[in-house]
Amino acid sequence: MVMPISSGGDHAAETESTESLLPKNQQRGGDGVGDDGGDDFHGASFAGAVFNLSTTIVGAGIMALPVTMKVLGLAPGLVLIVLAAMLTDASIELLVRYSRAAGAKSYGRAMGDAFGAFGRGFLQFCVVVNNVGVMVVYMIIIGDVLSGTSSHGVHHHGVIEGWFGPNRWNGRFAILTITTFGVFAPLASFKRVDSLRFTSAVSVALAVVFVVITAGIAIFKLARGQIPMPQLFPDVHDWPSVWRLFTAAPVLVTAYICHYNVHPIYNELRDSLQIRPIVRTSLLLCSAVYITTSFFGFLLFGDATLDDVLANLDANLGIPYSSVFNDAVRVSYVLHLMLVFPIVFHALRLNMDGLLFPSARPLSCDNRRFAVLTAALLAVIFLAANFIPNIWDAFQFTGATASVCVAYIFPAAITLRDHHGIARKRDKLLSVFMIVLAVVANAVAVYSDACS
Repeated sequence: MVMPISSGGDHAAETESTESLLPKNQQRGGDGVGDDGGDDFHGASFAGAVFNLSTTIVGAGIMALPVTMKVLGLAPGLVLIVLAAMLTDASIELLVRYSRAAGAKSYGRAMGDAFGAFGRGFLQFCVVVNNVGVMVVYMIIIGDVLSGTSSHGVHHHGVIEGWFGPNRWNGRFAILTITTFGVFAPLASFKRVDSLRFTSAVSVALAVVFVVITAGIAIFKLARGQIPMPQLFPDVHDWPSVWRLFTAAPVLVTAYICHYNVHPIYNELRDSLQIRPIVRTSLLLCSAVYITTSFFGFLLFGDATLDDVLANLDANLGIPYSSVFNDAVRVSYVLHLMLVFPIVFHALRLNMDGLLFPSARPLSCDNRRFAVLTAALLAVIFLAANFIPNIWDAFQFTGATASVCVAYIFPAAITLRDHHGIARKRDKLLSVFMIVLAVVANAVAVYSDACS
């Protein structure tokens, strides 16, 4: 899940972030995106761009989607997954169109063109909040799956806990400590995101393994008549149950956020006009993955579906070799998250450096600043993952704040600002709708979550 983030202007962090994802023959000029000019690279292919954008979209949000079916009911939940994809497509279309008009090669510069330095800085801050939240979710999932988790007085055994029994060294704190020092810290020490290309490829394959095995288990049990009729619609019987429906909104927002990676992909294309079909193909592919996971995940566990569906895979599923499949699904996705983590962290570090040291030399040229910032951010994420109870709470916070701004409010605000006079009446109505929907739905979600 490649997440390059820009800071706008000729900022050093933006230059480094952009250059680290571009071929060397494109690394020209102050913003890291100049003439093609080289002999080896002639632009990214359609398939390659779809792959990169799709891996940006599919992340930890997939784990919380089955529980949204439990909250919304299967029918409304699947419909909202599709509608969220359509709204994401519309917001990206607005962002790309205004970026072309402004000649902006990054999200930050598009915001800067509309709202100045404050707009660039606010976008950067929101991306930092979003990425910290995403990585906290990664750590929570890793802790849940490997060391176990408890929900409503029931303990769900982790993989390592199941293999070796409960011990001091395989508790949540110990597991996350070992993972942080043994996996995250070494991979986070790379200064260029290109150094992680092989681990990224492996992570995508592991995510596919998770989806295929989960669907296969559900289909097998369904054919044998072992799955009861799922809840098609939500159980709404009082006002608190109505407010609870809105808690699914931040999860859907987080699941589709990919806007900060659109510009780097757009800048590398052989034909820039392909960006629209690329976005739509990626959203169609990811929607299929999300619908498959949501449908079969909720079908398997029904009302017992947990906030992190991986934690459900600790019991006998009623199929041959159940324990083997359980462990295969959980371990494959945990390894996927471990390998995605450093790519998300790379973008976080660059943007945090841009916020704290706006006029300093590039981060890659200052080893001391690089090491201190890396250690501090890892420590914050580690501590948050140990104190936040579950991924639903983390998604509620990031999805209702930073993610909704980056995905919907900022593109809509750029359109309403209409600095270049290209907005149609339909665009402005859509923008108002996106802002109102995003603000109301997420405000109610935060209120509902706080009350509960």
